[in-house]
Amino acid sequence: MSAVTTEAAVAVRRGGVRALWAGNPGAVVQRGLIAARSSSWAIVVSGFFEPVFYLASMGIGLGAFIGTVQTSAGVEVEYSAFIAPALLAVSAMNGAIYDSTWNVFFKLNYGKLYEGMLATSLGPLDVALGEILYALLRGLLYATGFMIIMQLLGLNLAWTAVLALPAVLLIAFGFASLGMAVTSYMKTFQQMDWINFVLLPMFLFSATFYPITVYPEWVQHIVMAFPLWHGVELIRGLTTGILSADMFWHVLYYVVMIGVGLVFTTKRLRALFLD
Repeated sequence: MSAVTTEAAVAVRRGGVRALWAGNPGAVVQRGLIAARSSSWAIVVSGFFEPVFYLASMGIGLGAFIGTVQTSAGVEVEYSAFIAPALLAVSAMNGAIYDSTWNVFFKLNYGKLYEGMLATSLGPLDVALGEILYALLRGLLYATGFMIIMQLLGLNLAWTAVLALPAVLLIAFGFASLGMAVTSYMKTFQQMDWINFVLLPMFLFSATFYPITVYPEWVQHIVMAFPLWHGVELIRGLTTGILSADMFWHVLYYVVMIGVGLVFTTKRLRALFLD
């Protein structure tokens, strides 16, 4: 890039919306897809099997002894149909989190790719949104495959299950946005262990394997603050056909989560590489 072009790009960024946004996040997604060609697809696909194994062992195996479970709406469903939508939400979370944390951490601190991207006409919001959209692709890939398995096993109990895929994208978007925002503050690999430290208990206690009503009331309020719980309840309502007004609050939770993640990521990238 010539000095004149560089000066022009910097001048464009000095104020207004153009300081953050060039309207081209697709360039970041395209770069990610090209780079993925040289990656091992076995590693990518392996993340899909984790919820499948949980469904086979817990839903089908343990479910034979448990029988039916009562949902938060007070409706009895088979145990496998109870945990399958929760595992679908977990699948979307895992796919989005992987790309928006470890992948971004490497590019940010070792690959130094964002410095090169921001030396072009791209703004920090282009980079943030592009990386998040790329993370959504993995979340969608995992979720689509798992939805097919649920359909084959007869675990989609209502026609509203078709709305689970858009809901999965919303969940993945929320986790990818917040995951990238948190990762932008990480400096060492040891700090990245905190992400798994948060994800594991959230996975286990977000009414994934048993109803939230088994907890004391004060613990229920803590669980309800977890983003995964909102995703589990949203997907479970859609796949079982048990709809309620509370689902709008679950959607709003993720909309806010997405907004917060994008704002913090954009500001952080600008502070690191432009200011």
